[in-house]
Amino acid sequence: MKKAWILALVGATSLAGLASPAAAGGFYLQEQSVRGLGRAYSGEVADTGTSSLWWNPAAIARTPREAYLGAHAIFVDATVENDGSTITYPGGVTVPVQGEPRAFNPIQDGVAPNAAVAMPIGDRFAVGLSVAAPYNFTTEYRDVAWARYDGLESSLTTADVQLTGAMRVTDWLDVGAGVSGQYTEAVLTTAYPNLSPALPDGVSQLKGNGWDFGWTVGAQAHFDTLTLGASYRSAVEHELEGDVRVLGLAGPLAPFNTDVEGQANFSTPWIATFGARWQATDRFAVNAQVQRIGWSEFDDIAVTSSAVNETLIQDYQDVTSGGIGFDYMVNDALTLRAGAQFDPTPTPDDRRTARVPDGDRWLYGVGATARLSDSLEMDAALAYIAFDETEINHDTVFYEGTPAQTTTRLRGDVTGDGGIISVGLRKTF
Repeated sequence: MKKAWILALVGATSLAGLASPAAAGGFYLQEQSVRGLGRAYSGEVADTGTSSLWWNPAAIARTPREAYLGAHAIFVDATVENDGSTITYPGGVTVPVQGEPRAFNPIQDGVAPNAAVAMPIGDRFAVGLSVAAPYNFTTEYRDVAWARYDGLESSLTTADVQLTGAMRVTDWLDVGAGVSGQYTEAVLTTAYPNLSPALPDGVSQLKGNGWDFGWTVGAQAHFDTLTLGASYRSAVEHELEGDVRVLGLAGPLAPFNTDVEGQANFSTPWIATFGARWQATDRFAVNAQVQRIGWSEFDDIAVTSSAVNETLIQDYQDVTSGGIGFDYMVNDALTLRAGAQFDPTPTPDDRRTARVPDGDRWLYGVGATARLSDSLEMDAALAYIAFDETEINHDTVFYEGTPAQTTTRLRGDVTGDGGIISVGLRKTF
């Protein structure tokens, strides 16, 4: 029974918080193309080249040998403020949650890298290899923050390695498919209340990692001045194997200090993307893109061991994001671009956590490409992200079903904005 309590409680306060609102809704980082950021990801599914591989495996069907390398520095300025959070101890005594009432910048700045290479095989075929970090960020609260019973640290690192094949079926139709191996590593810590507010908190830590696999398919239709693109990226079922440690519980709770093995299962969303690129003139192109993101795949987290099978409801909601942007070629050596994207949050209002203080956001991007030589181009982009204000509404029951049962009801307000600076190189050879 001891092991069941520990794993269930750690699961309830852990994987639901593998996210930051830095770049896209939920825990998805869409920073996979420097060129794409400059037009707010409004045309990637209908564009060609290695930097569009994340959105469409058909993007390399008519591309020369090309390599791409990019990096995206992500900055968030946010405040998470207590708004009447309480804790109820055994016996029904309810008091305010103590601690610092405001957490400044709990979402840590970070860098998301990506790279890709593509090579044609004959006149109609191409193969590609890409590396991305689609779910990758860190959130930290101080150990005296009011939000500590929801989460202290949420560190998630992923590396997605995709092998792609593409074919030029006709003069106007390209298709592609890819398989991905996705490595995930997570470190999550949470404060556990002792039975008296006079005692310091205990701490739980969950570490886990594992390799899992997914796939993607896509197509592009090329007409005189119009390109249409569509793609589908599968959900990835993740299975993390790791360790759970609980330290610092005192008195009657001391027997629950432990170090056990556990497993947690959750799913990333599927992503369906549709877009168009219209070459209005020789120099001016208009882009539009819509994504339907299947966040309902993240409906629960299954925490298991030899002693427990626990299902933790998340109830994320499917969302539709959309963007529009343009590219303007000033001359043969310089192209400018800009765009705007609306990206709604999938997190439900009635159980938003301090780990995932996510809200609807607008992303505004500007960028440029400079041709440095006949075979080398440099991309650069800047983006501003405006977040809607959101409210935290998260309850946690610690030591459920025992005489020590303790309940926290965290309520808070979140405000903030963010910025992204990206640079990249594309080289044909």
